[in-house]
Amino acid sequence: MANCIVAQSGGPSSVINATLAGIVKANQLNPIYDHVYGGLNGIEGILSERFVDLTKMTEHENQVLRQTPSSALGSCRYKLQRDHKADFEKIFEVMEKYDAVTMFYIGGNDSMDTVAALSEYAKKHGISNRRFIGCPKTIDNDLMGTDHAPGFGSAAKFIATTLWQCWQDINVYPDSRKEVFIMETMGRDAGWLAASACLSGVVDVLVMPEPVFDKEEVLARIDACVKEKAKCFVVISEGAHYADGTYIAAADIGNDLFGHAVLGGAGRALEKMILDSGVCPRCKVMNLSTSQRSHATEQSLTDVTESFRLGLSAHMHSSDPSFTGKMIALRRRTDVEEYDVEYFTLEADSVANFVRNFPMEWLLDDYRGITQEAIDYMKPLIQGSPQILMKDGLPEHTVPYYMGNQEIEKK
Repeated sequence: MANCIVAQSGGPSSVINATLAGIVKANQLNPIYDHVYGGLNGIEGILSERFVDLTKMTEHENQVLRQTPSSALGSCRYKLQRDHKADFEKIFEVMEKYDAVTMFYIGGNDSMDTVAALSEYAKKHGISNRRFIGCPKTIDNDLMGTDHAPGFGSAAKFIATTLWQCWQDINVYPDSRKEVFIMETMGRDAGWLAASACLSGVVDVLVMPEPVFDKEEVLARIDACVKEKAKCFVVISEGAHYADGTYIAAADIGNDLFGHAVLGGAGRALEKMILDSGVCPRCKVMNLSTSQRSHATEQSLTDVTESFRLGLSAHMHSSDPSFTGKMIALRRRTDVEEYDVEYFTLEADSVANFVRNFPMEWLLDDYRGITQEAIDYMKPLIQGSPQILMKDGLPEHTVPYYMGNQEIEKK
């Protein structure tokens, strides 16, 4: 037998480690590989030969890993450039040195591009004994080809729960206290996270990236809501933008290594518009920031279970020596009454660098929220709560491998 490498990339989620746990558990049940090496900090760690050996993980460690938020192996935003031959040569050199025939890469759009690029390189150079498999994750739910992405369900549950609880708080005051509450969610190009807030049933105004931002219409909608019931609950995506593509929070925006705009501040920008216009004298803004992807005690049981099983499926598919350049995806079953999914595969390059937007037909007019069809799509994804293992009154978490002393010596 030989070995495999598992690494994580991009923005984390509260269930990303469940896929890692699934791969490790699958190899313990069916030992295709002698060693399961965890690459620290994604491609960057692989390039620098930074690994931990996860092969003999105990059942308790596996259970704790599943409920641990963020990327236990560490992440990166490293862009693997196809014309940078040295990176490709180094990765294949490292895989040969550690006798790793398979690399599992857990991530989003850009990570699937890495899987596709490595597979293309292997094919181009006649390398048939190395394979690359993508395991999807993203709270943004913007991956093409899959019914939904692991991580979205838990983030949606957290967002809807948080808004519902804030609604309870704001409404304790009488109608004489007029107030607009603004919640900002992540979502550069797709508004799935903002839309998920509507599962709370208390969203009055929903502003997303898909329909362009019309300042006058949004303010008119907020004004009507405040006049009707004194309080208005607004959810806005960080990617909200005008017709010309300018983000409403575009004060001093820069770009990340992938050319994506670094966003944040849409809620504050809208607050200023409301106060300047005199629509309401009081606003409160909550930017969920990283909490929406790291609040693991709000995990959806459906989400963490599917993420774990996706890891099992990826490991199973890797037993085929010709299986490479593909992503494991989820498909909602239509042959059963109760919600369930099945796992299938698609080419990684059909996912890489594409964005799955929130369907416009699932949006109500005048920024009033989402349709029942959209709610029916999202509801199954937030169901159930896993039993959380506790330690000293807090959830028990895996000490991040990149912070521990488990790193193996370079060969």
